[in-house]
Amino acid sequence: MASSPPSLSSLLFLTLSLILISILPALSTSHQALDDHQDQLMKTSFKITLNHIDSSGNFTNSERIYRAVKRSSHKLQMFLTAKHPKLRTTVYAGEGEYLMNFSIGTPPKSYYGTMDTGSDLIWTQCQPCLMCVPQPVPLFDPKKSSSFSNVSCSSKLCLDLKISDCNPFYGCVYIYGYGSGVTSGFLGTETFTFEKVKVPKVTFGCGLFNLGAGFTEGLIGLGRGPLSLVSQLGEPTFSYCLPSWNGSKHGTLLLGSHASVNSSGRGGEIKTTPLIQNPKHPTFYYLSLEGITIGSTRLPVNKTTFALNADGYGGLIIDSGTPITRLAESAYILVVEEFISQVKLPLVDAFNYTGLDLCFKLPSNHSRVEIPSLVFHFKDADLDLPRENYMILDSGIMCLAMLGSGDTLSIFGNIQQQNILVVHDLYKETLSFMPTECDKF
Repeated sequence: MASSPPSLSSLLFLTLSLILISILPALSTSHQALDDHQDQLMKTSFKITLNHIDSSGNFTNSERIYRAVKRSSHKLQMFLTAKHPKLRTTVYAGEGEYLMNFSIGTPPKSYYGTMDTGSDLIWTQCQPCLMCVPQPVPLFDPKKSSSFSNVSCSSKLCLDLKISDCNPFYGCVYIYGYGSGVTSGFLGTETFTFEKVKVPKVTFGCGLFNLGAGFTEGLIGLGRGPLSLVSQLGEPTFSYCLPSWNGSKHGTLLLGSHASVNSSGRGGEIKTTPLIQNPKHPTFYYLSLEGITIGSTRLPVNKTTFALNADGYGGLIIDSGTPITRLAESAYILVVEEFISQVKLPLVDAFNYTGLDLCFKLPSNHSRVEIPSLVFHFKDADLDLPRENYMILDSGIMCLAMLGSGDTLSIFGNIQQQNILVVHDLYKETLSFMPTECDKF
C-alpha cells in the first residue's frame, strides 16, 4: 500500500531542522535556555503609537477600502481555519492593519509589527532568514544580542504551541498558522523595549520561513493565549484607540495601569459588555451581539444567529486585525435589504474596485443624503456607530463597509471601531467602548 504524502507541517519541520543543524556555528549563542518563562509574570504599563498600514501610501478611498476588504478576507480565513483545521494548507497571507514600533535585544534594534488581538504569538523575521518578506531595516540577528536565549523544548510556552518540535541545537521550533499564511522558526527570549519601557525575557518567535504574499515584518499578539504579550506580562487590562482608517494620523495602544477607561480622563459615554470565553478557541475575544437596528427598524435576526454554540462554532469576535466587519450570512442579507429599503439612491455595481457588495450612486449634492443610523446591540451596551464607521464615500459612490462571512461566524472589524477607545479588562471579563478622538488621545 502506498504511504500518504507528508504534511506541510512535517516538511517544514524537516527542512527547518536540517538547515538549523547546517548553520549551527553562525547562530550558536552562549546563553542558557530558560525552562519556563510563564512563571515570571511582570507588572508594567506603557503607551505605544499605532500607524495604519496604508497611512504612508497615496491611496484613494476606493483603493484603501479594496485593500482593506482583501485583508479582511485573509483574516476571516484565519478564523475559519481555527474552526476547520483541515484548511491549514492555504499559504497566502494577508497584510497587517495597525503597526506598532518596538525594539528587540541588547543593544536594542527598532522594528515594526502588526498589533493583533486575534492571535497570540509575538514574532519577527530573523537572521539567517530562509524565506522573508522585504523590510526597510536589517533582520534581527540573535547572535548580536547579549540578552538573547533559546527556549527549551520542555518550556511551558513551547508546549503551549499547537505545532512545535524539538531541535537538538536550537530547542523549541514552531510553525504558527494564520489560515492564509504561516511563520516558522525557533522560540527565544529577549528584552523588548516599548516606548522606552524595557521588558526582559519576553518569549517570541524568530521567523525563518514566512510564507505568503503580504506578510508584515512581524506581529505582536494580544490574544488570550499564554504566548501573547498580554499574558506574558500578566497585565489584565489593555486598550487601543484607532484613528480614521482613511487618514494618516496616529492611534494608541495602552497596556497596564494607563489602559482603563477611568484613568483615561477623556469623559464621554462608556458602554460595557461582557467578554465571552470560548474553550474551543481560547485566543479570541468573543462578545454577545443580541441584535442590529438600522434607522428605526430592529432587524428580525434570529436570536441564535450571533450565539456562540456549545461546539465552539458561531459567535462574534472583536478583532483589531480585521478591517471590515463580517456578519453571519443570514444577518448580513437582512442588513443589505434594510439599507436598500431606507437609502433612496440608485444602486451601483462597484465590487471590482471596492470589493464591497452594496454601493449607491451619490447625487451631485451628497451633503443632503440621509444615511440611516446603525446600532449594534451588544449585551448591556448599545453601540451607535458614527456614519463614517460604516459608510464609505468616494468618487461619487457610497458603500456599506461590511460583508457577509459566508458562515455562522461574525467578526467586528477595526473600521467599525475607529475613534472609539476599546478597553479589554480580563480581570472583570468585560470590554468597554467610549467615543474618543483617537488622534488626540
